[in-house]
Amino acid sequence: MPGCVMNEAAQNWAEQSRYDLETARVMLASSRYLYVLFCCHQAVEKALKSVIVERTGGFPPRIHNLLRLAEEAGIEAYIDHKRFLGELSAYYIQSRYPEEIKVLGSTITHESVAEILKKTEETLQWLFSMP
Repeated sequence: MPGCVMNEAAQNWAEQSRYDLETARVMLASSRYLYVLFCCHQAVEKALKSVIVERTGGFPPRIHNLLRLAEEAGIEAYIDHKRFLGELSAYYIQSRYPEEIKVLGSTITHESVAEILKKTEETLQWLFSMP
């Protein structure tokens, strides 16, 4: 969370979030779209876990549902944020199970994945701006 002092554990989660975001950018440049989606999810998940650790001082729950993590973090998400967190959570599941990968792969385009990456960047800015 730029501009504020975070505890070390929260900082570690934030650093991993930024690493995953950069990996998503590299995957987009190499047209590895499913990995862009996966890394975007991971970046937001780890940012949420950073907020949880910072606010509670405890270890974040071992869950991957972004809406639930936002609740655990005590974040009041706007409707647009809620929609995006739900959408990104769905991509996480679809990009992990072989029977769904083929279907997902046929529905995504460079433009749609680039838009998800942009929304991920905006979401991380929002999360890291929280006190």
